[in-house]
Amino acid sequence: MEPTFFQKHPLLKDVLSLIGFVGAVVLGTIFLNTYIYRSYNVVGSSMANTLSNGDRVIVNRLAVTLAHFRGEEYIPERGQIIVFANGDPSGPLTCNPPEGVEDEYIIKRVIAFPGERVVVENGVMTIFNEEHPEGMVYDELWRESETVGPKKHTSGEVDIIVPEGELFVSGDNREGQNSLDSRSGLGTIPYCRIMGPVLFRLYPFDQMRGF
Repeated sequence: MEPTFFQKHPLLKDVLSLIGFVGAVVLGTIFLNTYIYRSYNVVGSSMANTLSNGDRVIVNRLAVTLAHFRGEEYIPERGQIIVFANGDPSGPLTCNPPEGVEDEYIIKRVIAFPGERVVVENGVMTIFNEEHPEGMVYDELWRESETVGPKKHTSGEVDIIVPEGELFVSGDNREGQNSLDSRSGLGTIPYCRIMGPVLFRLYPFDQMRGF
C-alpha cells in the first residue's frame, strides 16, 4: 500500500497537530473568558476591607451570557459585588462608549435599582422603595464583621433617584475619597456595562472564599 502524504512527512504532521492544539487552546480560552468566567485583579482600596489591592477574583460571566441569550439584560442582586466596564471616565456611561476609549474595569457593590431613592446623610446610606417607603439601611445585611463588609460611615451627601436601566453602586471603603462610585462622581451604571458578579476570590490563596 502506498504511504500517505503524512506518513511520508511525519514532521509536518507533528507541526500541524501542534498548531491545531494551540489554536484550540486559544479559542477555548477566549470562549471561556467571554461567556463563562473571567478573572480580574483588584486595584486600589475602594472595596476594603472586603477585598484588597492585588486580590484576584473570578467573575461569573455565564450569568450575563444566559440573560443575553434570553434577550434580557443581566440584573444582579442587591448587595452583590460586581465588575463593570467604565469606558468613558470623562462623561456619563453609555452602552456604546466613544470610539477610541479603552474600557477599564471597576469593582463595586450593588446598592439600589431603578426608581429607588438613595440618600446619604449624616454618614448613613438609606434606600427608599415600595417595600421600605420609610427607608432601609441595607449595609448591616452585608457586614460580616467589623473588618469585612461596608464601612460603617459613608461620606458625602447624596439624594438621587436611580434612572431606568441603571444601578447605584458603591465601594465598601466609603470614608473620605477612598471610593469613586455613584456617590462621588462616577454616576449610575447601565446594566449593559456589567461584566458579571464576583463569584470567588482566588488569590491570596490563604484567603480564598466565595461570594
